[in-house]
Amino acid sequence: MSAVPGPLIQDGPVPKHEQLRGRLTELAARLPAGTPLPGERQLCVEHGVSRITVREAIGQLVSEGVLVRVRGKGTFVAERPARSRLHLASFHEDMRRLGLAASTVVLDVVRAVPPPVTRRVLELPAGAPAWHVRRLRLADGQPMSVDDGWYVADLLPDLGERDLTGSLYTLLADEYDCPVDRAEQTVRAAEVDRDTGVHLGVAPGRSVLVFDRVSSSRGRPVEHAISTYRGDRYEVQMAVGLS
Repeated sequence: MSAVPGPLIQDGPVPKHEQLRGRLTELAARLPAGTPLPGERQLCVEHGVSRITVREAIGQLVSEGVLVRVRGKGTFVAERPARSRLHLASFHEDMRRLGLAASTVVLDVVRAVPPPVTRRVLELPAGAPAWHVRRLRLADGQPMSVDDGWYVADLLPDLGERDLTGSLYTLLADEYDCPVDRAEQTVRAAEVDRDTGVHLGVAPGRSVLVFDRVSSSRGRPVEHAISTYRGDRYEVQMAVGLS
């Protein structure tokens, strides 16, 4: 694979490695994830720079997650993270908007007494059971998140018998007349635990994004979910204004 050659890089106010970094960033944006980058020698010739300049530019892009090095094989375009706007939507709707195919593997469904914090936010009496649903969410067949959710059992009496591989929000609205119309959510960075890391395909201790969400339908809490997303495959975008 050959880069499209342009004018040779010249000395100027912008350092050569920064000029090359910009060109390689533009090149990576045009190529699919996994595409090999031209070798160092080819980049030196095409852009008129030294190997030290090439290595410095590539090193910066590797640290930024634009490129990835594979020992003994070369440098490749890194997988681009899905960028989601911070809004209320099901995982399936979110991935569809991003042009990705969503799928789900149900890990566990059980009716049990939730932990105290979940009982409080779902406004359940002591000892009341709820549905505990754990699901692995995939985008284009690759692990994206693990959802660990609790759902009010008296509103969803036979949830455990339903097909939970699709959108739960659609199921709640269409089958139980419980449309999710409001949610409060916090987002934090964390280190992934061993069990979740196995499902996501990442080593324990790697950084992940954790979404802690309480969703309501017509003013009644119906869901308390903790969703753990791969930090290298998911970003959150939001608009910020002055108050």
